[in-house]
Amino acid sequence: MSTQYKRVAFHTMGCKLNFSESSMISREFVNQGFEKVDYKDKADIYVLNSCSVTENADREARKLIRQAKRKNPNATVAIIGCYAQLNPNEIAQIEGVDLVLGAENKFNLLNELDQLNLNGKPKIVRSPITHTNSFMPSYSSKERTRSYLKIQDGCDYTCSFCTIPLARGKSRSDTIDNTLRIASQAIENGSREIVLTGVNVGDFGKNHKESFIALIKQLDDLPIDRIRISSIEPNLLTDEIIKFCASSEKFMPHFHIPLQSGSDKILSLMRRRYKRNQFQHCIATIKKYMPDAAIGADVIVGFPGESDNDFIESVHFIDELDISYLHVFSYSERPNTDAINLDKSVDKKTRSRRSAMLRDLSQKKLSKFYDQFVGSSRPVLFENIKNGKLVGHTDNYILISADIDSSYINSINNVKLYKNNGKIIYGELNI
Repeated sequence: MSTQYKRVAFHTMGCKLNFSESSMISREFVNQGFEKVDYKDKADIYVLNSCSVTENADREARKLIRQAKRKNPNATVAIIGCYAQLNPNEIAQIEGVDLVLGAENKFNLLNELDQLNLNGKPKIVRSPITHTNSFMPSYSSKERTRSYLKIQDGCDYTCSFCTIPLARGKSRSDTIDNTLRIASQAIENGSREIVLTGVNVGDFGKNHKESFIALIKQLDDLPIDRIRISSIEPNLLTDEIIKFCASSEKFMPHFHIPLQSGSDKILSLMRRRYKRNQFQHCIATIKKYMPDAAIGADVIVGFPGESDNDFIESVHFIDELDISYLHVFSYSERPNTDAINLDKSVDKKTRSRRSAMLRDLSQKKLSKFYDQFVGSSRPVLFENIKNGKLVGHTDNYILISADIDSSYINSINNVKLYKNNGKIIYGELNI
């Protein structure tokens, strides 16, 4: 292959960490003279940065591969990401796939494409995950307003349902100094907000004898308007971190904390590193120091052994928590995880029903959270145009729609919130 291939399209599945890495890899292509186009357009190269957290993610990846080949049957298709690390041979058997790169190898995509023999079988380049020890920093730059900054990768936890340690390896991160340098690059590119991303961000720095709290204290000195923490484990979200964020003008009053279950029995089966009371403590501490904070939580329903009583216990626990929204997932059997061997599997119909119940609860909590702020004014960072109106987020992560000029994109303005539409609040400039 050579640079006769000029049009490249990327599609990113899954987490903010994947978006950060895709952005960095795509910038390398652009710097080499490639034109980056939308994945729905005709391209010479299609790159799918895959996820494999659930069975649905695997199915979606296969659909996207077929979609690319329909757009251009002669295109080169490369698959990177977690699915590529976990099941490279399965991917290589999908018609149209030319290149499969594992976790350690995806950052060498340009070189691998250049050396690819398109007359041969699909090429797999994948190191054993135990050999994946390096840390590659990255940040997203597609959205000028917000940048996802990768500060950590991998995980040393052994949750019984999770494939991420198998897909991304051991926990590792860069030094604070290098992380600050990459953050400064994102700021220089026009970002008004940085979102700290990783597999387990609270684990930052342990391979350098540094810490997450030390990092955020130094990030707070950078010339940036807003900083958010994408997600942090409740056992790593210390009172010190919460109090510091509350005292900072740059760290936003917004936390996302994985819960997974409101039943201590299920948390033990999942091998989570906390109990309900520790999660409750995190929520109470956040609300004590930041009463207006938005708090999201991840929940898995239908985990093996989750009885009706366990689920109802979990629902009641969540209902009583002062949180703002949920990300709800139905348990998905993943190969090579311990949970797949547990007894008392929950049928998929029950999983679906429980998932719907929690999504309803999430919508009620979100609407109740939004109601608190109708009639008040909040600072909003406007991000883009949707349905002819500008949309953006308040400091405490309320989605705002306003009928104002597009020149306000990438600016922070005081906005009066006047109508709650359930998933969005309508606002107007408070001049």
